[in-house]
Amino acid sequence: MVLASVRFRVPESNWIGVFSRRHPELRLEYLSFAELDAHRSVADLWIGGGPPGGWAAELRRFDQVDRVDALAEVGGGCLYRLIFRNPPIVYLYRRLGVPLPLPIWVQAGSVRWEVVARAPEYARILEFGRSIDPKFRVVAVRRGPLPGHLPTLTPGQRRVLSAALAAGYFESPRRVTLGELARSLKRSRSALSETIAIIEERLLDSALGGRIFGPSPTG
Repeated sequence: MVLASVRFRVPESNWIGVFSRRHPELRLEYLSFAELDAHRSVADLWIGGGPPGGWAAELRRFDQVDRVDALAEVGGGCLYRLIFRNPPIVYLYRRLGVPLPLPIWVQAGSVRWEVVARAPEYARILEFGRSIDPKFRVVAVRRGPLPGHLPTLTPGQRRVLSAALAAGYFESPRRVTLGELARSLKRSRSALSETIAIIEERLLDSALGGRIFGPSPTG
């Protein structure tokens, strides 16, 4: 197993690359990420600097961004929830079945994140990175067993999490009740409550270990 920290320039075709180049002084950090459907994802993005919610209007102007909600002022910045069209890296990770460890850091058009993969998938990710940016860099690399604290969400649990994030269930105040969410998912209120409790427990365990949204070992 290979664990590496990689860095490359985000192409101009990606909205986060354009936004971060416009504002090189800003630090951006993806704190959560989940696929909504085949071509869209929902993520919580922390942007350091600026007034609370001050970047929402600009983010909404990108064609690839379908929705932006300013959630809260946190740690000298603001937390935003975005729904956006998937960049190519998401499809690559999906095909390889490789976890996308978080957080992912972006500043001044450069992105940095950790790769956790077996050697063949690691080589494919490096090949992709170099096709995007000839100056693609591996900042650090370590080989060894995969840490045992990756979360174990099943595909069904990940679908529930994606739907709950998109509907605003975890926002304060909530934009949807548990009952409304259960009806939209065609589940009983009690079963959904139990599923969400399991999801929250596993993600909390994962966050304390330093990783979020890893692959599930079971179906």
